[in-house]
Amino acid sequence: MIQFLNRIQRGLLRLRLHWRLLRLNRQVAAHSQPSPEKQPVIFFNASARLRGLNLNAAFSMLAAWGVQLAGVPVVHFACRSGMSHCVLGAGLGDPTAPPPCRGCVADSRRFTASAPTEWFTYQADPKLRAKLQGLSVEEMKSVTYQERPLGKLVLPGLRWILRRHHLADNETTCYLFREFILSAHNVAQEFSIFLTRHTPRAVVVFNGLQYPEATVRWVARQRDIPVITHEVGFQPFSAFFTKGHATAYPIHLPPEFGLTEAQNARLDKYLSQRFQGEFTMAGIRFWPEMRGLEESFLAHAEQFEQIVPVFTNVIFDTSQIHANTVFPHMFAWLETIVELAAAHPETLFVIRAHPDEMREGKESQESVAAWIAESGLEKVPNVVFVGPDEPLSSYELIQRSKFVMVYNSSIGLEATFLGIPVLCGGKARYTQYPTVFFPTSLSEYARCAEDFLAAEHIEIPEEFARNARRFLYYQLYKVSLPFDRYLKEHPSPGYVQLKRFSWQALLSERSVGIRAVVDGIVNAEEFVISDDSLAT
Repeated sequence: MIQFLNRIQRGLLRLRLHWRLLRLNRQVAAHSQPSPEKQPVIFFNASARLRGLNLNAAFSMLAAWGVQLAGVPVVHFACRSGMSHCVLGAGLGDPTAPPPCRGCVADSRRFTASAPTEWFTYQADPKLRAKLQGLSVEEMKSVTYQERPLGKLVLPGLRWILRRHHLADNETTCYLFREFILSAHNVAQEFSIFLTRHTPRAVVVFNGLQYPEATVRWVARQRDIPVITHEVGFQPFSAFFTKGHATAYPIHLPPEFGLTEAQNARLDKYLSQRFQGEFTMAGIRFWPEMRGLEESFLAHAEQFEQIVPVFTNVIFDTSQIHANTVFPHMFAWLETIVELAAAHPETLFVIRAHPDEMREGKESQESVAAWIAESGLEKVPNVVFVGPDEPLSSYELIQRSKFVMVYNSSIGLEATFLGIPVLCGGKARYTQYPTVFFPTSLSEYARCAEDFLAAEHIEIPEEFARNARRFLYYQLYKVSLPFDRYLKEHPSPGYVQLKRFSWQALLSERSVGIRAVVDGIVNAEEFVISDDSLAT
């Protein structure tokens, strides 16, 4: 009965979304006066379109409305069964099943109806298919065709959809790899033809690493067309837009930027909530409850001289392609932890898996838990493993530690706030600035870890804390562009509903978020909120 009522509720919410989209698209189209003499902005989002309005589909749509109302022509490049297999369809349980094009195309029509939309369809290239036949997974990684690095463009999305970094060389993986490459080539061909009809001032794509958008980005950059990518921001219903790779979150922190008393108070309030587990990311709240360290753990920890927490990441996440600069991947970093644990029985290493590893519908197929079991670390007395679903307080653990080891987890920055030294193994968004210890080679990392374990006291440079505060504030309140005026929660995690608002609310002068997006896309400015006191 409850499931039946939930289906009715979701059906009503979807119907309301359709009516609001119909009204807003008509209003935006009626009140837009794009100059035909101006170069258009192209929007493309084929990897966040499924079964309703999710965060990134909403960001793309709202940004397009804002640009259109600013008097700049908008043209949507959209998929109409233009790929044999896509990341949306492959994520529904059976990677080899055909994509659910009917519902996806219907939603795309609703999200792009205020501006001209040009659709592309699919036609496989027989010569490329013949070239791919019989190739192994490893061989397909380096496939280039018509001077396009298709294997490289496809690989991050393939890892993401299969929820693993190390790809099995089996029939399913080879099949999906081939189809992704064939489809990426088709996207490249179709977008190249599209560009013969349009000379855009910029192209805006979701994420930039899922293969449809990565391919469009590559084609545009080959022609020196500016490309903007976007991802979820660091506040609820906020977006991050950048001229770089959105999944790397490149943030330019002005040297002169310093926090006022009011800004410091605002940041302290956020950190207080964060340290209690009161936060969400991409619409997901990972810790509905958080508990302290249990007496059994504390009794076990008393047997050791020091505690070193180890915080991992999700191996298939699209951020990992940017993180792997010192180590080839996160598990290679964890192998170093194994060696350190064997050499330092006096130290308790607490390996904590990222909560996103077991998110429903997105469960990792190459998890830290499985790696721990295979490596035999569960039997090592000075290693404790904390699973992704355990609501133990990481912050209480950090406060009891000598230093913290992270790959590229955001908790590394937070440990700096708590005054604990952080040894970072992967490139993180905050390693752009001196905030943690980040060795740049394997030998330097090993030497630094040994020095930290042996030292009586680890001196933290004063600039780490100052830079951490500046960086986190800028990340939260300057480059996380607010769209909460337009969006609210949906019963399905990660999806959103549209609030009631009129087309006037989308004007640059009415919204700091829309203003930053329009200035960034149209005027090539930074995607930064100028007056963060207005962004609530």
